[in-house]
This record gives sequence, C-alpha cells and structure tokens, in this order.
Amino acid sequence: MASRAGRLPVVLYSPGMYNERTLDTTVVEELASHGYAVITVDPVHEAHAVEFPDGRIIEPAPGLGTIETGADRSRAALEVRVADIPFVLNQLAVLARGGNPDAGKRPLPRGLGQALDLRHTGMFGHSLGGMTTAEAMRVDRRIRAGANLDGPLGYDWADPELLLPVARTGLDRPFLQMGAWLTGPSGRLPHTHEHSPSWRAMWRNSTGWKRDLWTEAAEHNSFTDYQTVLTGLAERLTLPQGLLTRMTGTVDPARFTASRRAYLTAFFDQHLRGRHQPLLDSPSPLHPDVQFIG
Repeated sequence: MASRAGRLPVVLYSPGMYNERTLDTTVVEELASHGYAVITVDPVHEAHAVEFPDGRIIEPAPGLGTIETGADRSRAALEVRVADIPFVLNQLAVLARGGNPDAGKRPLPRGLGQALDLRHTGMFGHSLGGMTTAEAMRVDRRIRAGANLDGPLGYDWADPELLLPVARTGLDRPFLQMGAWLTGPSGRLPHTHEHSPSWRAMWRNSTGWKRDLWTEAAEHNSFTDYQTVLTGLAERLTLPQGLLTRMTGTVDPARFTASRRAYLTAFFDQHLRGRHQPLLDSPSPLHPDVQFIG
C-alpha cells in the first residue's frame, strides 16, 4: 500500500446476474487511478464457482436455475447479494480498525486498513448489480452514493406492481442511472425514467440528488467490459452473426468506454469527495453518445 496515497474513499462494485466481479475492470481501474479503493464483490451461488482466499470453492446453487419465473429468480439472487453487502462493509470496518478479517489470518499489505476512508463509501453495479446497489443503499446508510448501470428496479418489467422496495421508498442520497434499452409488452423502449415503470417510481420517490443518462446506440452489455472485449475479438475472429450488435449496440466502443469512465468518476468525485463536477450538469461535446434525460 503506497503510504503517500493517504485515506482513500471506498467504492464497491456488483456485476450483472451470472457474471463475475472482473467484468468491469475498465471502470475499476479508472476509479483506482483517481485514488479510490475499489472493492469488487463476486456473487456466490449463481452461475460460476467462486474461490475464496482460503481455497474453499462455492459452487453454483442448483436451485437457482430451476426457478421457473424470471421475477422469482431475480428475487432469490438479489436477496443473497443484498445480504452480502453489509457483511462486506463490516469486514472492511474490521480492516480499517487494524484487524485482519482474512479467514486464514494471513498477513495483509501494510497500511491497507488505515488507507480506507469508510466515511465516504459509494457503490455501482450493472444490471442485477445495479439493483443490488439500490437495495443495498436502502438497507445500509453507510453507502453514501450509488450508480445503476442499466439495471431494472422491478422484478418483472411487465408487472409494475413487482417493484423493488427501494423503488417504492426512493433514496435520500445521490443516485445515478445510466440506461440503454428495455423490451417489454409494448416493444422496445428507452431505459429511462420516462419509459420504465420501475425507474419512474424510483425517480418520483427519491429526494436525493439524481441524474438519468441515456445512450441510444448502446445495448445492455455496453456497460461492461464486453464493450471492449467483444470488439477486440471481432477484429481477430469471426463471431456469430449479429452478436456484437446485440450485445453492445452500434456505439463507438472506445468513445463510450471513455464516457462511462468519465461519468462514474465525476459522480463519485462530486458525491464522495465534495468536488463539483460540471460534467454532471449538462451534456458535453466530449461525450456525444450520452443524453441527459433528467
């Protein structure tokens, strides 16, 4: 741990359903380069085995894949994830007090705990990870600011009654939403608070700072490393017809990756460090793909 770094604001990251914690390394590295301690949380019991530092391997839960409806599956996965976040924050608090939460009590990097500024903690996530971010903020006030990358805030888009509790209560702390498209009974619509029932409920019920950003040329996985990884693969391999467009849309991959990094860094700089960021006030010519909805 670099001693000159001082105390670092903490940001947690939660990936989409069935994805691994490494799937937004592009943003994690960007935040770390700006002086954040970024904690990425692997979701256990979903689609891949998770290896813990002591060598234990947690296999996927056989029951999750057998749940018939998507709403019930999301509810079951979200319950586990939201319970994980306060546990992670508690262990970080142990670390910050000079303790060692490592299961095997192995030595940790000198100065690591002292570098964590848990008074300034934020979180972001993609898809189910965005849902996790919102719900974790509802149940744990230690998270001071959160960002949702194209995650619904209801268990079932087709049923507006199946809202997450946080969509009904709203939040009194800063919350950023960045969306692409959603598909429901009425067809394909922009994923914004003007079109999504769950985002609309969250928007109306929240009293904290809020911003809704939309990218027309993006798709759901544009908000992950797939935006750059698939583009790189397509330059060297023949991918299935239409896969790249379905996954990441037609947005320029390098430009949108830079935009995603810029907006998330600006968001946490403003709301965890108290540094006003003009980028969050109005559209920028440097990021022409990003539209301000509210």
